Amino acid sequence: MSATALGLVITAALLHALWNVVAKKTGGDVRFAFISALFLVVLWAPIGIWAAWNALARWGWLEWAVLLASAIVHVVYFTTLLRGYRLSDLTIVYPVARGTGPLLASLGALAWLGETMSVVAAAGVAGVAIGVFVIAGGPGLWAKAHDPLQRRRVRAGIGWGAATGVLIAGYTLIDGYAVKVLLLSPILVDYIGNLFRVPVLLPAALRDRRGFADVWRAQWRSALVVAVLGPVGYVLVLYAVRLAPLSHVAPAREVSMLFAALIGGRLLGEGDRSLRVVGAVCIAGGVAALALG
Repeated sequence: MSATALGLVITAALLHALWNVVAKKTGGDVRFAFISALFLVVLWAPIGIWAAWNALARWGWLEWAVLLASAIVHVVYFTTLLRGYRLSDLTIVYPVARGTGPLLASLGALAWLGETMSVVAAAGVAGVAIGVFVIAGGPGLWAKAHDPLQRRRVRAGIGWGAATGVLIAGYTLIDGYAVKVLLLSPILVDYIGNLFRVPVLLPAALRDRRGFADVWRAQWRSALVVAVLGPVGYVLVLYAVRLAPLSHVAPAREVSMLFAALIGGRLLGEGDRSLRVVGAVCIAGGVAALALG
């Protein structure tokens, strides 16, 4: 991975951690996602229109189909994650999702996009996945699994977390295909994807209009932060995908877990600083291996 691509990924990871801290503290649901997407579409419209001005005329059905598929997978990913949080603990769902997602994305890139990976890079992927698992409190899963009262929640968390990881890998591969193979603008991939998400999220968000009004008043500031920082971070990732193999970029993104732990403190409900240090070392070593490999 080039220094430029690595710099883009690390910057994007910091932005990802920042808006995730805001989103976690807000505790929003599908209505929060809709408000964030709506703000994003409005705020970034000038740049989206500029990027689309000459590009859309050259698009065929494949380009539109890929972006629609990306939008749908993003929405299903979000609702699956929320479902997992309702049925299990954050420290079960989150590490499973963030640990399996980059691993599956890397394997998918090797198989679907024809990428190759050195032994050093493969060790880097493993290091990042282990670090994500540890820094999110993963070792605590084993203690919970031996408690009969917690076993059902652990199983639910692993199942929904794994499903979330599959969806993370899914949209990563779709968007990677869009920018690497179809050569679509990363700006348009993100903007039009969010444009598609607005009507998809609209029915669920407005099911309870009075409740939606209350959520709007309470959460619009947080949604605005997500709408500003989120696109910048993801577009940087997509530009990095153009410069480096997706199988390297996807796991390197998980350095955001390190930033989230440092910025958010107890964001994931884990107070064991020694575990976070071990996880941080694994992630840093994994990203370094990806850069060298």
